Amino acid sequence: MFTGIIEAIGTVAAIEEQQGDLQLYIRTADLDLGDVKLGDSIAVNGVCLTAIDLPGDGFWADVSRETLIHTRFPSLSVGERVNLEKALMPTSRLGGHIVTGHVDGLGEVVDRRDDARSVRFTIKAPAALGRYIAGKGSITVDGTSLTVNAVQGDQFELNIVPHTVQETIIDHYEPGQQVHLEVDIIARYLERMIGHRAMPEEEHNTDSGGLTLDKLAEFGFTRR
Repeated sequence: MFTGIIEAIGTVAAIEEQQGDLQLYIRTADLDLGDVKLGDSIAVNGVCLTAIDLPGDGFWADVSRETLIHTRFPSLSVGERVNLEKALMPTSRLGGHIVTGHVDGLGEVVDRRDDARSVRFTIKAPAALGRYIAGKGSITVDGTSLTVNAVQGDQFELNIVPHTVQETIIDHYEPGQQVHLEVDIIARYLERMIGHRAMPEEEHNTDSGGLTLDKLAEFGFTRR
């Protein structure tokens, strides 16, 4: 589990093919690895990877075919900069939002423009993810926890403040860039629990002790 607050910018130091999948060596720059053990998780551009070797200035990780299918890791190149975050500890502050490190899809930067000291981006999301993205809600872009300014169709807008631009790889985004997207996990589970589109109307009103539309309305989360 992660928070989406980037701790360091690392560099892809090596990419090795291994019988159909990959191993990556990530140099971690000033990321403190003193409390990282073999088997621990580190998010690389929002993708949860497991450290299998710790040479001292970084870590090696396996990248499965499943991860290669759902991320842009097949196009990574040696020397590319990546966002890094160590896994959340029970004593950590949740400065961003709950992030799993499981990429939901690839987005595309369609516009970039300056706005005073901030930078505004418009990103196009896969159609299947649109229902999970809401104005003023949270989204993870390449592992960075961000607030959605507005949504229009399958595109959403972000306002990136100077600190985030400086401390992440966002400063290198240009139109056409692919990015990893992870939607808010609460939205995913909420949809799954309600399941109202697949249930007959009478089942919505059944008090089964679970989450229903009526219960959400009772507590002010939605309207019937």
